[in-house]
Amino acid sequence: MKGAFEEVIRYCTMYNSSGISLMLTPQQKASYQQEEKRMGSSGLRVLALASGSELGKLTFLGLVGIIDPPRAGVKEAVQVLVESGVSVKMITGDALETAVAIVSRPCSISASVHLIPSCVFVFQISIFYRTSPKHKLKIIKALQRAGAIVSMTGDGVNDAVALKSADIGIAMGQAGTDVSKEAANMILVDDDFSTVMNAIEEGKGIFYNIKNFVRFQLSTSISALSLITLSTVLNLPNPLNAMQILWINIIMDGPPAQSLGVEPVDRDTIKQPPRCVTDTILSKSLILKIFMSALIIISGTLFVFWKEVRTTCGITPRTTTMTFTCFVFFDLFNALTCRSQTKLILEIGFFRNRMFLYSVLGSFLGQLAVIYVPPLQKIFQTENLGVLGKLQSTSMYLLLSYFKKQMELPSCYLIAPMRLLLGEVRQQHIQLNT
Repeated sequence: MKGAFEEVIRYCTMYNSSGISLMLTPQQKASYQQEEKRMGSSGLRVLALASGSELGKLTFLGLVGIIDPPRAGVKEAVQVLVESGVSVKMITGDALETAVAIVSRPCSISASVHLIPSCVFVFQISIFYRTSPKHKLKIIKALQRAGAIVSMTGDGVNDAVALKSADIGIAMGQAGTDVSKEAANMILVDDDFSTVMNAIEEGKGIFYNIKNFVRFQLSTSISALSLITLSTVLNLPNPLNAMQILWINIIMDGPPAQSLGVEPVDRDTIKQPPRCVTDTILSKSLILKIFMSALIIISGTLFVFWKEVRTTCGITPRTTTMTFTCFVFFDLFNALTCRSQTKLILEIGFFRNRMFLYSVLGSFLGQLAVIYVPPLQKIFQTENLGVLGKLQSTSMYLLLSYFKKQMELPSCYLIAPMRLLLGEVRQQHIQLNT
């Protein structure tokens, strides 16, 4: 018979001493128990051995200590996971002393943990000892009832039920049994716990990239639709013609938007707290940022349109070209700011996403071709712009986007100027018609 010391010793009445069976006295039991605690305190997994023909009258043979060295990189991975809001728990079948020794090692989960038997409420406990497969299942079910998304790693047959019940069961590819691999949802091929951290980081990166993509696409679409809608409702001349709108939607939005989806994972992303499962991509804060970006684009484009109408005293190719170019450059700078929800362009690293850089550069060169290539000028009804005009149209959004990032201005600060611009444009249009 072999197993935990406190279980095996219950069935023993004798002990082996140099091949001779002697009566097991309370003093001898205490001696064995003290030795078992000493071995466990050194980090050994202790097994008690006994033999005999009748249960309850076994002969205690001795204690065996098995060393299970910690895997490299576990400490760093656990620290990063804890910093990102992930609650890491250790479930072991070992004794209390062994669990304490594991915690005290250089790759422990935490220096201050609660070592409490598994019958206590599980959500506030970091380490469980002397657990059975039934206990593991109860722990997972209790965490799930508390609203947690539970991921469990395991490699043995006794972990199969818990791996199957967890939201994400992770089995070890090298040391894991076939039963545990069949029950798991994922398999760590290299048995490296830090791979779990990388998977969480990649998942968070994908989610934030989707949010950046949605923010860019919706803000641009809302801006274009709002310009046309406002012009129609207020009986104003259209700032953009049909070909220009088509160019914006297909050529200017497509490549930058797609390249936002492959933005490298930000180093600070893994430290973001986990989001609630019921949270949607379009959160209140994201919707506010979308409308703020759209209001900036609309206000800036209308300002340029109003200024050009006053300068040229009417709608001319230069007016539509300046308005069209201003909107496109606003759109490109909007794509740059959408690379991160909180950081400025220089903080992100301008050359981190080369695909995005090539997309923006290609869109920029395409816009220059539309303005300066004669065949394209006829199609899009544009004309050459001077250097001053280009600088004017490109610098405005840089300033607005910078202050938007720094101050996160409420929408009300942008609505009033836009209303004023609409009134000025409408008044100028009436004067030109009369």
